[in-house]
Amino acid sequence: MGTGHYFWAIFYFTSLCSASLANNAKINFREKEKKVLDQILGAGKYDARIRPSGINGTDGPAVVRVNIFVRSISKIDDVTMEYSVQLTFREQWTDERLKFDDIQGRLKYLTLTEANRVWMPDLFFSNEKEGHFHNIIMPNVYIRIFPNGSVLYSIRISLTLACPMNLKLYPLDRQICSLRMASYGWTTNDLVFLWKEGDPVQVVKNLHLPRFTLEKFLTDYCNSKTNTGEYSCLKVDLLFKREFSYYLIQIYIPCCMLVIVSWVSFWLDQGAVPARVSLGVTTLLTMATQTSGINASLPPVSYTKAIDVWTGVCLTFVFGALLEFALVNYASRSDMHKENMKKKRRDLEQASLDAASDLLDTDSNATFAMKPLVRHPGDPLALEKLRQCEVHMQPPKRPSCCKTWLSKFPTRSKRIDVISRITFPLVFALFNLVYWSTYLFREEEDEVVLGFV
Repeated sequence: MGTGHYFWAIFYFTSLCSASLANNAKINFREKEKKVLDQILGAGKYDARIRPSGINGTDGPAVVRVNIFVRSISKIDDVTMEYSVQLTFREQWTDERLKFDDIQGRLKYLTLTEANRVWMPDLFFSNEKEGHFHNIIMPNVYIRIFPNGSVLYSIRISLTLACPMNLKLYPLDRQICSLRMASYGWTTNDLVFLWKEGDPVQVVKNLHLPRFTLEKFLTDYCNSKTNTGEYSCLKVDLLFKREFSYYLIQIYIPCCMLVIVSWVSFWLDQGAVPARVSLGVTTLLTMATQTSGINASLPPVSYTKAIDVWTGVCLTFVFGALLEFALVNYASRSDMHKENMKKKRRDLEQASLDAASDLLDTDSNATFAMKPLVRHPGDPLALEKLRQCEVHMQPPKRPSCCKTWLSKFPTRSKRIDVISRITFPLVFALFNLVYWSTYLFREEEDEVVLGFV
């Protein structure tokens, strides 16, 4: 008898548990979400035009915490001074009017896709030029409402932002591009933006840019005051370093090669006029074309850039090599003219000597009175002449090594070529030393001034 009672009790308990599980399985939490949404956002219960209250329900400003995730940076344009970025933008604030029962923790949050159903901060990007949302396949936006009234707004957007650049050190420069976010209509008395604590800005791993490297970024505040009030503002400064290897291969090495090629004319014979002229003109035109191509990819600015100094000096060296040949050609013609004049003078002297010898031959029978060439030792006039010779005859000066070396080349044109072979490379090497030490030092100095070290 006792065993039967135990059996029926166990059967009854099992039936109750099965019924309870069946009832729980039948609960549709999506329906519960609908009821909760209708309850908190129903007609006459929530007004999206009214901002939330301050912290702890006070009448202070609503606090909105912001964080962003940089997905990609597609380009940084030097001509238009702008950059394009795609990011996930998130805002989080508390609206106590949206609190709801989480059904013992089973409703973690409610999800909305219509931003106009709840109050939204009037944030805008102050340095934006263009921007668009992403709607493929569905709009990339959501709103999550948590049981405590916290609201999370997330959206994926693409922006083209202004980035004023200082190109004085181009292409050895670093640029700071900012992303500024501010309230459009609510003053700091009603709305305050703060960066989310912890890690407010995140960047996708393996971010690749064609000509830049993202070195660092810094978050800051940039509240602005106007005649209508003070407005809350956030900004993130992105420090980009220009990749120099591209410019080294495409600009600096070709310019060096053109300058060196222009020196080949110093080793050509001074009589090879067509070869030297064509070489000089070709290198000059190539260098001018290279300079024009570089300037076409940059905005017209009022100051001198580092690349302008480089191309200007290289163009000067190439032009100097062409002028050097003009000087050599002039000196060569001058040497030929002097040589011809000397030859004519020698011919005239030879002709006069021949005429004198003929005259002596005809008067060979004539006699001449010859004065003695050597005076006696006691002659005062001889002593005076000897003394003057001792005063004026001094040991010859030792010629310098440069003059001795240059004396090996009899013509001025050849000397100019030889001097140019040494002078041009030395001056160009000195220019390189000054150029790289100056601009690399200024690059490090600017980095310290910017405060990113």
